[in-house]
This record gives sequence, structure tokens and C-alpha cells, in this order.
Amino acid sequence: MFGVLAGATLVGAAPAGAAPTGRRIAPGVTYRQFDIDAAAGTAHAHLLTIDLANPHVRVDLLYPGAVAARATVSRLADSAGAVAGVNGDFFNITETQHPGVEATGAAVGPAVAGGDTLKAAVPEGQRFGPSLPPGTNTQDVFGVGTDRRARLDRMSLLGTVGTPAGRLPLKGLNQYALPVNSVGAFTARWGSASRMRSVCGTDTQRSAPCSTDTYEVKVQGGRVVSAAGDPGGGAIPGDTTVLVGREEGAQQLRKLSVGDPVDVTHSLVAASSGVPYTFAIGGFPILRDGTPLSGLDDTTSAVRTAVGYKGGGQQLLLLALDGGADYRSGLTVAEEADAMQSLGAAAAFNLDGGGSTELVAREDDDDAVRVRNHPSGGAERPVPNGIGVFSTL
Repeated sequence: MFGVLAGATLVGAAPAGAAPTGRRIAPGVTYRQFDIDAAAGTAHAHLLTIDLANPHVRVDLLYPGAVAARATVSRLADSAGAVAGVNGDFFNITETQHPGVEATGAAVGPAVAGGDTLKAAVPEGQRFGPSLPPGTNTQDVFGVGTDRRARLDRMSLLGTVGTPAGRLPLKGLNQYALPVNSVGAFTARWGSASRMRSVCGTDTQRSAPCSTDTYEVKVQGGRVVSAAGDPGGGAIPGDTTVLVGREEGAQQLRKLSVGDPVDVTHSLVAASSGVPYTFAIGGFPILRDGTPLSGLDDTTSAVRTAVGYKGGGQQLLLLALDGGADYRSGLTVAEEADAMQSLGAAAAFNLDGGGSTELVAREDDDDAVRVRNHPSGGAERPVPNGIGVFSTL
């Protein structure tokens, strides 16, 4: 396992207090630390290994109960009863380019929790995070199916809005950014954050101005109950769907009147797997079939988080780099892929990094997790989601 990498080497000697062969956190879950010699200096890694073949362990999405909300990984893990976890997808962290518009905190990619769809992906030009590798996009996910096997896939939104004049395509679901000329749906899962951000930017330029041609319709119990020119905010009742349109989508929604019947359908469709997902999270692939993707960035080093699998998808690897001062140089994305390959991963997926990178785990019979790495910002950063590890024993 500790072979020479292309620009990075795993060092078998663990630092003082570390367990080179791993320490059991729960049945089927081990934790260990090790160093990685990289181009920018020594990086320090924290690794969780999860055996999904063990019936007493499972993984699922950690999130704060709403798409447009954030919490620290330790709080997310403890609230859900997880024994361990890492941070998740990139997210709408700032809105300095749109004065007066609040950042939603919502994640970039699709999200599935407990088998339920939470959200779909924003347009590629609206994402946050490093440049995507060639051939990847915001619909890429890492997930685990009902067969308890992990896989990489791509999940796209399939949905329609039925109106008296006919059916309209639904192009967004609980997203902080909608495609130009589209209609998107917001449900109770969105939370109470303003929906104004969804009509800002374009499919290719996140910093483009907010649209001036917008319209919002609230549908409750299958009928239009109100309409407004600008997207609003506030909690959405469970029996209500808010439709937001921009440009041509807004023009279509203006044809509706209070009392009109409207039905909305939506689902996430997987490109490859016929097995339903129990959980899925966004990010981008860095390793497929045991080989790093071509075109991975090999110049910018940073603190990073990755998830991978081996053993036919039955063994997960959750890796988070340390953000302490001695290790903050981190890895390039290419080195990260090499590190996951050296650990035996058949596939790996890059998650949010920098100040978001975090790995938490319980100690023995503790009833709360502890942060195992040093967050590079000096403290835990609230994030929209993560990957949680759960044990029934």
C-alpha cells in the first residue's frame, strides 16, 4: 500500500499517538492516520475505512434538516447519531458578486438522504469549487445503493409542471441557481432561506447579474394560491410547492391564475445504476477503474477531502487531510487521486476542501464525536452536508 506515487508517497510511519494499522471505532469501522510526501511538502491524512458488508454498519447523508442551511460536521454527526463522518459537497458560500442577495449555503450537486431526493444540481457555470476535470459535471455523484454497494454515477432531474395550458419541463429542484429560461420547484426540504439567489447568474457565469424577468407561484393542495414578481423566502409548508421562473420560465408562469390546477412531478434519474440509492452526494470523480482521470489539476495544493471505494463497492475509504500549520500545504487533485489509488481504491470522488475539510469520529464508548483533523481555518466551518457512518451496535 505504501508504494511510490506520481508526486506523492504514503509514509507508513505514523506520528506519535497514531495507530498505523487502524483503530476500531465501531463494528466494521476503523480509523488511522499517516503522512503523505507530496510536491509541496508533507501532508497528514486521516482515514476511515468502512466495511459495508458488515450488517451493523451503514452510511447516509448528514445534513441539517434543510437544503439551504449549514452546521458543523460534529453537530451534524451527533444530531444524527453517527459514529463518524466527513464533510461533503461544495456549496453556495458567498454572494459578494450579487449585493443584497444572501448566500443560501445550499450544496452544488444532487443530494439523496435515506432514499429520499433532496435536491438536484445547479448549472455547471454556477458551481463553487476548483475547476472540474474534463468530462465531468455538476450532476456527478458518489452514492450507495439499496444493495449496500458504493458507486459513482450521474443523477439528472426529470420533472414536469402540469398546467391548464399543458405541461412545462421542470429544470430545478431546491437549487440555489436555476438554468436560464427555466422553471424550478422549491419544497419544504429547501428550508426558509430566500429563493432570490436562484435567478442570479447564468448557466456559464456565476457572477452575471440577477435576472430582471422573474415570477413566483405558490401551489398548495394542487392549486395556485398566490403569485409574485420576485422570489420570496420563509418556510414552505409540507403541502406546498413554490415554482420560480426566470425569463421564458417566468413568462409561462404568468399565464397561471389563482385557483388554477397545477401538479408538479420530479425525480432524480441515475445514468448508470438500476439500483435505487439510499444516499448520494455531489462533488467530482478523480479515479475510475483504479486509474486517475486525465486532466486532473497537478499544480494547486490544498487541504482536501475524498471518498472512495474498493472490494466491489463494499469497502469505503473516507479521507480528510489535516489543516494544521505543519501540513497545510496539502495535495493537488492529481496527488489526491494517486493517494486514493495507492490505498487500493477502484474509484474516488473529491469533496469540498480547504476550511471545510473535516473528519470526526467517536472514541470507544463516547456518546459524541471528536474532530480528528485540524481544520485549516482554526475552527469547524458550518457545511450543508456530509457523509455519516452509523452503527447499530
